[in-house]
Amino acid sequence: MAFSRSKFSRSSSSTSTGSLLSKLPLWILRFLQFVFAVTVIGLYAQDLRKAHKEHKYTDSKWGYATAVGTIGAVSSLVLAWPALSTFAWSWDLVVFILFTALFGLFGKMYIHENPEGDGGVKRMKHAVWIDLINMLLWFVTAIYGMIMFFFRRGSKSLHTGRATV
Repeated sequence: MAFSRSKFSRSSSSTSTGSLLSKLPLWILRFLQFVFAVTVIGLYAQDLRKAHKEHKYTDSKWGYATAVGTIGAVSSLVLAWPALSTFAWSWDLVVFILFTALFGLFGKMYIHENPEGDGGVKRMKHAVWIDLINMLLWFVTAIYGMIMFFFRRGSKSLHTGRATV
C-alpha cells in the first residue's frame, strides 16, 4: 500500500512560515520588553552608582527598581525562545505584578512632583512612565499567553498531529 506524502505529512515550508508569522507579534513585544527593561536599569542605576561613589546610603527602592528591570530584561530574552511559550504567561503575570509595584512606588513619589529645573526629578518622572509602559507590555503578553494556552488545550500534538493535548 503506497502512502501519499501530502496525505500524511505537512509541507515544511507552509508550517514553518505560518509558525514564524504567528510568533512575530510576540517577538516584537519581547523585544520592546527588553528595550524598556534595560531603560529602567539605566534610569535607576544612575542614582545607585552616584550614591556608591559618594559613599552614601543606597535606597532600597532604587535597588528594587534595578532588580525588577534586570528580571524583566532577562525574562524577555529567555521567554522569546518558542519552546518556553506554553507556560510563559504565568511568569509574565509575576513580572507584571513586579512592574505594577514599581510603578506604584515611584508614581506616588514623582507623578505630582514639580521638577522646577531639577534634572534628577525630571528623569525620575520619565522613569515612572517607562515603568508604566513596562507594566502594560508584561500585562499584554500575560493575557495573550493565557488566551493562547487555554485555546490550544484541545488541539493536536505538535509533531505527529494525532494525539490530543
